[in-house]
Amino acid sequence: MMGRGEAGNDSVEIKVHPRQANTPAGSPPHPSQFQNQSVFKNWVPWLVPLFVVANVAVFIAVMYVNDCPSNSGSCVAPSLGRFSFQPLKENPLLGPSSSTLEKMGALDVNRVVHKHQSWRLISCIWLHAGVFHVLANMLSLLFIGIRLEQEFGFLRVGLVYVISGFGGSLLSALFIQTGISVGASGALFGLLGGMLSELITNWTIYANKFAALLTLLCIIAVNLAVGLLPHVDNFAHIGGFLSGFFLGFVFLIRPQFKWINQKTCPRGYIAPPAQSKHQTYQYVLWVISLIVLIIGFTLGLVALFRGVNVNNNCSWCHYLSCVPTSLWSCKSQQVYCQSMELGSQLKLTCLSNGKSNMYDLSNNDSSKVQMLCAQLCS
Repeated sequence: MMGRGEAGNDSVEIKVHPRQANTPAGSPPHPSQFQNQSVFKNWVPWLVPLFVVANVAVFIAVMYVNDCPSNSGSCVAPSLGRFSFQPLKENPLLGPSSSTLEKMGALDVNRVVHKHQSWRLISCIWLHAGVFHVLANMLSLLFIGIRLEQEFGFLRVGLVYVISGFGGSLLSALFIQTGISVGASGALFGLLGGMLSELITNWTIYANKFAALLTLLCIIAVNLAVGLLPHVDNFAHIGGFLSGFFLGFVFLIRPQFKWINQKTCPRGYIAPPAQSKHQTYQYVLWVISLIVLIIGFTLGLVALFRGVNVNNNCSWCHYLSCVPTSLWSCKSQQVYCQSMELGSQLKLTCLSNGKSNMYDLSNNDSSKVQMLCAQLCS
């Protein structure tokens, strides 16, 4: 997305002035006396590809557990057997049912708060609603994450990814407390936020700084605008982006040039003096960001486990996740069905459209009944 200075690919060319015995200290050096030196390590990315493999593997496992032929009357791509997809009316993204996602660890605020399943704040970022969902996110992860891991290594990029995903889940849980939420989008927006703060804190090593900043801001704005559509959890995007933005100031910081010159200067060369590894503004941003992250996560978790719904204190905040237009509505449509047991069968009648159907159920699992009701009313 952004190009480095004259030295490509995470290497910075440092030019130092040699001092020789026959050259006066104040004399300008000859051009042949300059020496180039690569000072930033170029990491081999392996964690981001591993994340991609893990997400795809989890999606395959979810489809195996979903087993559409055993739980639904009609499936998409039935030749895939138990890996076939739910009907398009139920899941247009070619994926499992919502009840399967909930079983496998989707973000469900009721379960997080009242059943002490706080692990769902992390597990949900490894789940995806369908083939289109996982493909879009994994391509974005490769595009964004590989470059960051090459520059900063697996540990720092991995921490930004996972903590940003957690931050996205936390903000989503504070605003959207009905239904379930899945996807790695919050973590991906965290990487975008980290790229923005990395550009700011390492401003001096970029060529075409303002062009790089404008390009990155446009990419972020377009992706956040997509989150204004219905059925997209933009609060997870915003939470992930803000988390990654502040994490970038903490983890993605570069030393200043003078310090690098001092540490890498060969014998017989003079480098400009540097008193500290980083510049003053970098230390200030580091401290402020760390304080904001600690306070933000602490207050968010306290509010979540006290059952606070932030929408009750913010009348306009819901527009951050969906803006209603003449083309779509942002209101979630709750479906209701009347059920009647007839021997080993269950008769469901949708109260909104009057449709009825009979189902063979070995057990009246409430989540499965709700899924069948959603299909009947769609």
